[in-house]
Amino acid sequence: MVSTEEKLLAYLNAKSAYQSQAIPTKNKFTFISKLTGIPQMWTLDENQGPVQLGHFADRVMSVHHSPQGDKTVIGMDHKGNEKQQLYLLRETDAEAETLICAPEYFHNFGGWSPDGRQITFSSNRRHPGYFDVFVQDVLTKEVETVFQFDGKCVPLSWLQDGEHILISIAETNIDNAIYILNLITNEITRIGKKETPASYQSIELTKDGKGGYLLTDSGEETTYLCRFFFDHPDQLEILDNVAEWDIEGLKLSPNESRLIFTLNEGGISRLWMLDLHTKRKNTIEGIPDGVIESLSWLNDDQFIFTLKTPTMPGDIWCYTLSEEKLKRLTNVGQSEVEGLWKEPELCSFPSFDNLEIPYFYYEKEPGVNKPAVVYVHGGPESQIRAVYNPVIQYLVNQGFAVAAPNVRGSKGYGRTYIKLDDVRKRMDSVKDLSGLVQDLVSSHGVSSEKIGIMGRSYGGFMVLAALTHFPDLWAAGVDIVGISHFKTFLQNTGAWRRHLRESEYGSLEHDADFFEEIAPLNHSDKITAPLLVFHGRNDTRVPVSEAEQLVSDMKKRKQTVEFHVFEDEGHQTEKIENHITMHSRTVAFMEQYLKES
Repeated sequence: MVSTEEKLLAYLNAKSAYQSQAIPTKNKFTFISKLTGIPQMWTLDENQGPVQLGHFADRVMSVHHSPQGDKTVIGMDHKGNEKQQLYLLRETDAEAETLICAPEYFHNFGGWSPDGRQITFSSNRRHPGYFDVFVQDVLTKEVETVFQFDGKCVPLSWLQDGEHILISIAETNIDNAIYILNLITNEITRIGKKETPASYQSIELTKDGKGGYLLTDSGEETTYLCRFFFDHPDQLEILDNVAEWDIEGLKLSPNESRLIFTLNEGGISRLWMLDLHTKRKNTIEGIPDGVIESLSWLNDDQFIFTLKTPTMPGDIWCYTLSEEKLKRLTNVGQSEVEGLWKEPELCSFPSFDNLEIPYFYYEKEPGVNKPAVVYVHGGPESQIRAVYNPVIQYLVNQGFAVAAPNVRGSKGYGRTYIKLDDVRKRMDSVKDLSGLVQDLVSSHGVSSEKIGIMGRSYGGFMVLAALTHFPDLWAAGVDIVGISHFKTFLQNTGAWRRHLRESEYGSLEHDADFFEEIAPLNHSDKITAPLLVFHGRNDTRVPVSEAEQLVSDMKKRKQTVEFHVFEDEGHQTEKIENHITMHSRTVAFMEQYLKES
């Protein structure tokens, strides 16, 4: 019989495979997995078993294969600080060589040149808040600055002529602009309409060099698929638009006859294929409900993708067009307790202003007087999706109900919804949590006296805001890398992030009074529920000082607060031993304060 401790570790140790990517010309692919405890790069051998490619001391963040498939650039940071450095792994070599190593700076990979001789990246070497674009020769290691920008700029890909690069310039927290950078003249040309704020993503270029395909929400509520041409870059031809939902990932087949893309239906992905000759589209059936990511074509007849579901942590799947056959290629995401994992129910409730708020609801079995945990996502412009969460699944198995809401400000429901919590509307999203509690009690048999709340990053702020502004609703709280005061957060976060975050949270210049009004730090004396806090020492997004100042205040008042700092982590928690520490303590904490003795 499996003991409680063994069962918990089985939940926490469940591995996943993700970031699937085809290796050009090889009919093979790579993926990232924590099979060794930290994220590393893997492929499959002739027996379909996982084989590690390269051995790195820290986590692999990104993988980028050259057009010829003979070289790979690997991005790796140090102890979770997200300052990615770049390394080159050749097809014939066992060890990688350093391409870019300037540990004090961030580096964003932007693509290989068509001949596989150069790469482009952006970095904040000139100024902490400015990201310039560079080109590097992978043989000589010579680096050249090709574009300077006083803000966040990321190169996306090279054009086929090798003389132009597509770059993305962030304009707000949700909007960006795409430009064509001429490497000869240094001139830039904008794609899309300048006067319309929008997001642009998933750009796929055609081999004739005339244009390509992309996803945007320009002039619309949701993200749609369109065609564009370089000779008329401001004109976008809409190919497919779903009024209610966002189209997400996009990939063009090697022979350019088909496009595959995903549709985000309330947090669940649907996979579609569009025939570019006939303009007919069809859905790929038989895929379990979850989230589809990392679309990549192996050849003209097969493509791969990563699939994550509430009961499958993540694996790579393949679809063959000629056979209309779906096949699971990896079996990394398995555990001896996976049969106990539960699928959620998609629910909703009317909030204080009758806005309908969706949430995923998990429970082991119906009942009354149940303890419950509200799990709040980060972002804030993010979304709870139908994916595996070890803590949620274990809590459910132990008899807790779990609700994971997409409060106003979440993405996936249109531009209006995502902006409903901007600046001085911030606390409306916290009010949504109050409405959720009422719905859990009235609709699901949850005890009003046994409700806890937990969240990471911005979700951590939501935890602290809920505990300070609605203290009577909660019996326990867990804050993971959360914000305790927007003023100190904006003062201490990365310079390049400050400008973008101010469009969402408000600015230090104009909204300091509001920050003081809502800051959990200023209301921490109102917290009556026991609080558990986790943070990474190397967090470059939300500095550890956000946690330290709150915990210090609470300890001075002898409030019930427990604090853990991971010295070798940043904003994310990557190392398996730290996952075990954090999640084990979280579960024990919820059991201690939400269940009757």
